[in-house]
Amino acid sequence: MTQSILEQYGPRDAMEYDVVVVGGGPAGLSAAIKLKQLAAEKGSEVSVCVLEKGGEPGAHILSGAVMDPKALTELFPNWKEMGAPLNTEVTEDRVLVLTEKSAIRTPNWMLPACFENHGNYIVSLANVTRWLGQQAEALGVEVFPGFAAAEVLYNEDGSVKGVATGNMGVDRHGQPTSSFQLGMELHAKYTLFAEGARGHLGKQVIAKYDLSKGKDPQSYGIGIKELWEIDPKQHKSGLVVHTTGWPLMDQYSGSFLYHLEDNLVAVGYVVGLAYENPYLSPYEEFQRFKTHPAIRTFFEGGKRISYGARAITAGGLQSLPKLVFPGGALIGCDAGFLNMSRIKGSHAAIKTGMLAATAAFEAVSANRQHDELSAYSTAFEQSWLHEELYTARNVKPLLKRGTYGSPLVWLDQVVLRGKAPWTLHHNKADHECLRPASECKPIVYPKPDGKLTFDRLSSVFISNTNHAEDQPIHLTLKNADVPVSINLAKFAGPEARYCPAGVYEFVKTEEGADRLQINAQNCVHCKTCDIKDPTQNIVWVTPEGGGGPNYPNM
Repeated sequence: MTQSILEQYGPRDAMEYDVVVVGGGPAGLSAAIKLKQLAAEKGSEVSVCVLEKGGEPGAHILSGAVMDPKALTELFPNWKEMGAPLNTEVTEDRVLVLTEKSAIRTPNWMLPACFENHGNYIVSLANVTRWLGQQAEALGVEVFPGFAAAEVLYNEDGSVKGVATGNMGVDRHGQPTSSFQLGMELHAKYTLFAEGARGHLGKQVIAKYDLSKGKDPQSYGIGIKELWEIDPKQHKSGLVVHTTGWPLMDQYSGSFLYHLEDNLVAVGYVVGLAYENPYLSPYEEFQRFKTHPAIRTFFEGGKRISYGARAITAGGLQSLPKLVFPGGALIGCDAGFLNMSRIKGSHAAIKTGMLAATAAFEAVSANRQHDELSAYSTAFEQSWLHEELYTARNVKPLLKRGTYGSPLVWLDQVVLRGKAPWTLHHNKADHECLRPASECKPIVYPKPDGKLTFDRLSSVFISNTNHAEDQPIHLTLKNADVPVSINLAKFAGPEARYCPAGVYEFVKTEEGADRLQINAQNCVHCKTCDIKDPTQNIVWVTPEGGGGPNYPNM
């Protein structure tokens, strides 16, 4: 339908830049900032634009988050004086192993170095991103919020030419409405993809250039988070609590409670998407987790303020694709730089944005364009980030065993200090891990009480999620028959459970047949369906810009 629209309304207007950045998160904005800083140092000019599908930078940013300021300090040595919103320094670490009724605290002297947060800050990464957006604009970066990059553009030689934004004002059937606006093309000498985990366009360039050849399948988790205002008596500014164990003992999972300023606590639960039981619901496991005796006391008498969910790219170094291709590069979580052992990715995103920006600036300064930024790959391999990820490379494979892998993580990180003479591997993609429902035990979850535990729809409501009602459904099916004929018949319809926003539900037609209903207006852009669908029949495509969640303070 896009092609027919182009034939009727085209050609699209085009804008030329030295560098186009797709995604206004920490990686993308840091890359744009670094480009402008380098140009100022050299007394030269470089034109940079950032496309951000959210209504503003930070609108779609969801993370715990405890932030290591190491990379930010490299970008802005005086970030404190500049007013960066890193307000709550970590004062205490607690790591708990949960059984159903009790909690065993791990002595701090036994903790691996990756669990030590001295010198780190509890932040709202959404607010940090908003601040980075302000710094980028102050330096002359053109930041375009509300514009979703929907298509990769290629030169005749196969190199990336840039991207095109999606058309605005198109109805559910793909037809222009009275508010129709044709997308625009942004051409660049180099295009940096910084869309976050399972980026829509990043996934395409990885496939086109076979960037994952020889690498392990990528491994993901889903992180589900709430922000609470709690009783001041239960609040301890700077407290960081992590848990493993109950309610999911036999697979990768864990929680965090981060005490920010103003009696605010961020609570979240991460479930590895390599789980096998199709009856499992990560959302329901998170709600159940909050009922644990050692956890619920924090929230009794408190008020839930916000909710969100996001996939996490957690495969580590062995799943990292080739970073560069003709005309562009992958940065941040679009590539998968998260250090899962530290439960941190923002410092890695900022660092890779800076490294790619340096390589791009050198190339532009030398009048090069559309080639591979090999200097970026080399710089990463020589960086402190590569060393950090190498040390952490075995943690995620070990934790796929669940709580029972924790002693092996201790051996790998404390005794061997991450220098084991072997590297463990991910052997399957997450979507290949589901077992048939006939081989699994159904899970019965308790009903929400509306005080501590909640249903999906009330949660989506406080995520401020909004999509134009009549826009095309951005959760597309390659084959409309597969959800019922395979997913429901063989796997008991797992999409109704792995989605944390109630997007997918199986309903009966008037004739009594089953049908998959897609409530796309609920989508919080977590990308879990694109990752976990067992037949890879669901494809998440970018919706109209400016829609989706709007995360304040998340």
